Amino acid sequence: MKKTAKWMATLLAVAVILGGGTVLDRSNHTMAAPSGHNDCVAGDKGKAIQPPSKNDGQSNQGQGQPRPPKQSGPANGGQATSPANAPSSSSLTTVTTSEDGTVSVTVSGGYETDPQDHGRPVVLIAAALGVPTEVFREAFSGVTPAELSSGGPTALEAQSNKAALLKVLAPYGITNDRLDEVSNYYRYNGQQSQTWKIVPAVATAIVKNGVVTGIAITNPGSGYSSAPTITIKSPNGTTTAKATVSYSKDFALNGSISSITLK
Repeated sequence: MKKTAKWMATLLAVAVILGGGTVLDRSNHTMAAPSGHNDCVAGDKGKAIQPPSKNDGQSNQGQGQPRPPKQSGPANGGQATSPANAPSSSSLTTVTTSEDGTVSVTVSGGYETDPQDHGRPVVLIAAALGVPTEVFREAFSGVTPAELSSGGPTALEAQSNKAALLKVLAPYGITNDRLDEVSNYYRYNGQQSQTWKIVPAVATAIVKNGVVTGIAITNPGSGYSSAPTITIKSPNGTTTAKATVSYSKDFALNGSISSITLK
């Protein structure tokens, strides 16, 4: 009978192993299932632990959720966005015509950002803080942006991100209050096609004897992260002009058109 019982116990253990289950030794510790199985392996407290995902190559943390990949590029209120969510150009376009109505000047675009900044107006933020763009990018490399769908960073995340930014920016004389002021001014939600604060520029054509001889800037605007497109339509056809954007610590002048040159 003892031999039969021992033989039956051996068969049961083999059956469990082949089935990909877990086996408890006499000390009640868990022994892992054989390799080659994708089943969950019971932990010390009998809770199932999912194996790390093979898709992202990162280990699971916290409650078994993979840490999202860190995005580089400066912050915009600690939220991540993408160039794919760029705002519509129609809201930033101005059109003026000459007195006789024969020539029109259109100012459009000007919100494009460097791909490495993930849609954030880094050039404007850095200029308002009075630091080189690359310095702010370095500062933001220590920030963990919150997903747009999360409604923004938690208080703890915001505190951690602020510390990472000031670690690099403080030696340049940037205070916590100034960082807050600039961050709030250029805060926006790219997911909802909202831009940071932009004042559209206005320009008019200078026409002499039916010929466009220059472009006058009647409102330089502000908030341009790149040079807008200047399009001129006249009876002689359509052409473009080159706009130059200047940056400043002054919000009203930061990202404004300083000159327009005919091509």
